[in-house]
Amino acid sequence: MLQQTRVESVSPYFQRWMEHFPTIQKLADAPLQEVLGVWEGLGYYSRARNLHLAARQVMAQGVAIPSTSRELRRLPGVGRYTAGAIASIAFGENVAALDGNIRRVLARLFNVDLPARSPQGEARLWELAEKYLPEGAAGDYNQALMDLGATICTPRLPQCAVCPIKEFCQAFQLGIQEQRPVSLPKQSIPHYQVAAAVMQRGGRYLITQRLLKGLLGGLWEFPGGKQEPNETLPECLARELQEELGIQIKVGEPLNVYRHAYTHFRVTVHTFLCQWQEGTPEPQLIQVQDLVWTEPGELANYPMGKVDRQIASQLVLGIPARDTEI
Repeated sequence: MLQQTRVESVSPYFQRWMEHFPTIQKLADAPLQEVLGVWEGLGYYSRARNLHLAARQVMAQGVAIPSTSRELRRLPGVGRYTAGAIASIAFGENVAALDGNIRRVLARLFNVDLPARSPQGEARLWELAEKYLPEGAAGDYNQALMDLGATICTPRLPQCAVCPIKEFCQAFQLGIQEQRPVSLPKQSIPHYQVAAAVMQRGGRYLITQRLLKGLLGGLWEFPGGKQEPNETLPECLARELQEELGIQIKVGEPLNVYRHAYTHFRVTVHTFLCQWQEGTPEPQLIQVQDLVWTEPGELANYPMGKVDRQIASQLVLGIPARDTEI
């Protein structure tokens, strides 16, 4: 939970998670939809899916959580940093960890002039993390560096005056601490226009479940997709529902517009009231995992990303919608 989010933001999610899943067995036994629902709002949903898979893998093997970094890395979603942090802090293994805080501390301390996120910079920082690892105290050492980076050696305006290791810090001695770590050149962030269908029948709305792999995998949404070049939003919506569900629709009046930023791109989502074309078949599971017609009051039972949760909340508040008859 903490890999991309601050502690104060994560705390309520962590408490809720532990109330629902106090043991590995509880997590392993839970259906994926419950797991995604408890995680909802944190983003990075592949992590919730991987935690669920890892719990099931551990329970299937009938053993405790692996205690070495090598064994931990065999679990779904566990990389070098996560394995090193768990193995050193929880099990006392003499192994390094390299999170964003430690990366920043080491880049300043040793004046690493390579981009920290480049393959060469990453290799250099791992080398430093392992070189100075104190035998028998790796867990304390890793946590100390994490805390130093989180509280003193911060990304902006580091508190060098009170830093306990400033006399060893090469970047501080050169007065270039705010120029370390070196960043890769920023790439332009793509911005996509997306159309989504609000379709009603008998007081129930159509929502579909995204395929389990990929962005927001396993979450529920109002069906639609990205606008292609030289395509209007209504044309986009008609094409997407034909491709995903095998249905033909009539796109009606526009509703609300929602804007959201993901890590590597932005979206503007346009919602439209939609109707089926007469004589077309029921929706099919072509490019979706599942679909359901649900009442507005039941939408909270289906885990969704932030944009679709906003749409659902608007519907609960009573956005006007036409009743669709086939």
